Amino acid sequence: MKHQMRFLLIMAVFIGLMLTGLSPGTARAQVSDQPDTPFKLATFEASGMIRIGMEVQNKLMDLNGANAYVTKQLGLHIVSIPDEMRTLIERYGAISNRMYQIANYMGAENRLADKDLGFVFDPERVSFKAPIKYPYNLLAAAANYKSHAEEMAGPPSGGGGQSGQGGPPGGGGGRRGGFAAVEVDVDNEDPHFFAKSPRSSIIDPGAPFYIPKDINIDWEAELAIIIGKPGLNLTLENAHDYVFGYSIIYDVSRRGGTGRRPANRMFLGVNWFRGKSSDRAAPFGPYIVPKEFIKHDNLKIMTRVNGVTKQNGNTMDMIYDEAHMIRFLTSVLTLYPGDVIATGTPDGVGRARNPPEYLKPGDVVEIEIEGIGILRTPMEAAP
Repeated sequence: MKHQMRFLLIMAVFIGLMLTGLSPGTARAQVSDQPDTPFKLATFEASGMIRIGMEVQNKLMDLNGANAYVTKQLGLHIVSIPDEMRTLIERYGAISNRMYQIANYMGAENRLADKDLGFVFDPERVSFKAPIKYPYNLLAAAANYKSHAEEMAGPPSGGGGQSGQGGPPGGGGGRRGGFAAVEVDVDNEDPHFFAKSPRSSIIDPGAPFYIPKDINIDWEAELAIIIGKPGLNLTLENAHDYVFGYSIIYDVSRRGGTGRRPANRMFLGVNWFRGKSSDRAAPFGPYIVPKEFIKHDNLKIMTRVNGVTKQNGNTMDMIYDEAHMIRFLTSVLTLYPGDVIATGTPDGVGRARNPPEYLKPGDVVEIEIEGIGILRTPMEAAP
């Protein structure tokens, strides 16, 4: 009788293992499929291959290599993870549990220190690419920090831009940036947005921006919202459900200069296209942090030029928060997975200084956002 009971118990355990997709040899190798271990995502090149990376504990893993390894180690069922970021974002709902398992397993027991793992890289020794090439939409909020609106609404500080030539991008209207520092009713007044060309503007972390001759180039650090699923006519209540995560974008801004013709006088106001939409004017990356791992509405945001701090703000100081921006944008168009929303810049831009400060060849701009990373962009003279 005792032997029969033991046999039945063994059979019950075996059947249970089969139902969970595990073999008897992997019964003790289970790992949580919940977001217990924070990670960042990146697109990078190593050994001549473009890869999707997962950074855990300052080690960068080739995500597909890590997936194959963890699947084998734990005897898991096979889950295919895309090798392109926008597709990964589209499928995140179906694959996130496997990604959590990878992060949880590799982040435990000092496994990432194993030098024999060919899919683990030092982030300092790889070439980062823009995380998404290319989003369908790259949309940017204007004057979304009160401190920046106030500094750009001051009287002209001299030496920058030509009056009437482009507002915020190039002076105008007798004010530094064409802005008026007024109280905003965020629930009943729409924000201002402009578009940048994803294909023409987005460049990789570390790639140079080429300064055109006789054009003033400024710095603007911005938190980027990455959209996770298609959305139209979203509400304040459900907007965050459509967010995938957050990154860094440098909204390179032309502030006038002698090297351009004046705009015609048919239209009053600003010419955002000329000031904001030039080639290479959106350095992007290096990381995307999924929303479950970051508190986006209270992050330090800084700009340094050649190591000197120029901007030092916090995302809590935005005028329009994430939900209000997404509500407005989706009242106009559909947002798609991988779309990027640049959320505005804090005070400290060069145009507002007295005298104005602009970038020159040889300068290096570093934008750092707490919990995300550092985006570096060197300045070079246009060929």
